[in-house]
Amino acid sequence: MRHRERIVSSLENVYREAFEAARDRSDDAAADRLDFEFQRDQIHLEVLLDLRDLLMPVDTPPETDTRGTVSDLIDKAQAIRRFTRLK
Repeated sequence: MRHRERIVSSLENVYREAFEAARDRSDDAAADRLDFEFQRDQIHLEVLLDLRDLLMPVDTPPETDTRGTVSDLIDKAQAIRRFTRLK
């Protein structure tokens, strides 16, 4: 599985190249749009990565391994619910 830093860095590199190309063309409208889109996509990506982390199996000793049980799925669902609850 790819690490969070690598994924975010890849997103940043793609946008940085497009942003610099727009600046080189003196296309301020495109540069502004790309800046907004990068910030939006970065937030979406961070949320997805947080959800991925919540759904990852918890490392437990083999004799107490509960991965795949109903209670494990309920715990994950509750973690997602707490994560998405607006306060």
